[in-house]
This record gives sequence, structure tokens and C-alpha cells, in this order.
Amino acid sequence: MGMFNTRQPRGFRRVSIYNDERKEKLQRLVDEAKRKEGEPVEEKPYDIHKFRGTFINYTPNAKRYRENGSFVKWPVVLFVVLILLLVWHYLLTGNPRF
Repeated sequence: MGMFNTRQPRGFRRVSIYNDERKEKLQRLVDEAKRKEGEPVEEKPYDIHKFRGTFINYTPNAKRYRENGSFVKWPVVLFVVLILLLVWHYLLTGNPRF
């Protein structure tokens, strides 16, 4: 009867991309302990580069594209340009030789 069994849907699991709540909570506890001891707590200004590159880490297609680089490499482009020049020369002169 395995043919008529329906599969259970995957459970929802939220993964927060931009912040780590556990890390922030730990940092707040450390800051609070420093304040109680009288040590100065450094306040960091907002950094605009904080989230740069985080989206790439969570999307497999973008990550693969970044690792492999560009799809077309420069030797391929050079070869295609050479072929196009030969075709253009043939269309203008009608002679396949230079």
C-alpha cells in the first residue's frame, strides 16, 4: 500500500539572514556586565558595509556564480571576435582568404 501514501510536507524553519539573535543576546549580556563593573562600553556606529555579501551566502545559485566567476572567459570572447571579423571580411569582399 506504499503507492497511496501521501508524503508529509516539510516543516517551516526560519533562518534569519541579517542577524544572529543568540550572538546579539550574548553581546548584550557582556555589555551589561561591563557596565556593572564600571568598564567603558564601546558603542559602534552603524556600519553600512556590515551586510555586504550576506545575501550571497544564503542563495546557492548566486554562491555558485560567485565561485565560478563569469560564464564567458576572455579566450572565448577573443575567439568569437576573431570569427566575427572573418565573417565580416568574407561578407565585404566575397573572398574567404586575406
